[in-house]
Amino acid sequence: MTGTQTSSPFRGTPKPPLSAPPPLVFGGHSLFLDFDGTLVEFAPRPDAVEVEPALLALLAVLNEKLEERLAFLSGRPLADLNRFLGPVARHAGGLHGAERQGLAQGQASPVVGPDARAALDHLRARLSAEAGALLVEDKGLAIALHFRHDPGLRPRAEALAAGALAAARGALVLQPGHSVIEVRPAGTDKGEALRAFMAASPFAGTRPVFLGDDLTDEPALAAAAELGGFGILVGAPRPTAACFLLPDVAGARAWLAAGAERSRP
Repeated sequence: MTGTQTSSPFRGTPKPPLSAPPPLVFGGHSLFLDFDGTLVEFAPRPDAVEVEPALLALLAVLNEKLEERLAFLSGRPLADLNRFLGPVARHAGGLHGAERQGLAQGQASPVVGPDARAALDHLRARLSAEAGALLVEDKGLAIALHFRHDPGLRPRAEALAAGALAAARGALVLQPGHSVIEVRPAGTDKGEALRAFMAASPFAGTRPVFLGDDLTDEPALAAAAELGGFGILVGAPRPTAACFLLPDVAGARAWLAAGAERSRP
């Protein structure tokens, strides 16, 4: 793909195979969770994911034991997280951190400038005529082009995204993911959002633990380690900034459930 893309924080000397994470500790720690591919399985369409009552109950228990030091960092808009997760998503960063809720006044979401908005509008106009069979997810301040249903559509998605980038004058970046290419505002990512939460109450002074599965999660996986905590990759092994590995969504839920069953230290 041409154009500016997000950097890879895991370049360098390869790590040995990652092991399973230690048990979740509540005291002195904060927990940050990705959504799709980490807490819930991917669905053919973003609006088709299922959030079972048992998952919501588990998250509520974790939030209580963590004394509300639970936050969600997702590529989805905050409106989606609130719809799927309800009150437990009091602390959340949507659109890879471009939207945030639960931070004090003065720690609000980054401002998305006119160049980014104009370039996204330009992409919307092109998509109305050229998207073809691509599944377009318009998130307002970002646009995702999905080709999970037809991997052969990847070149079309790349070309459309690169065109938007060229028109953005540095205001947008391309974010590849699982069978998706997303065009989003430059200057923010999940790592930067994690750092913002960690600088605010009730997270400040604790160690962050972050679970994520995608390339979009790498900045947060790296930031968690840099701030004294650790990241956990969910899914197949790959080069990553994570310190530990869980095999899939079921494994991530099992690890969280085991933590919820532990008494508060």
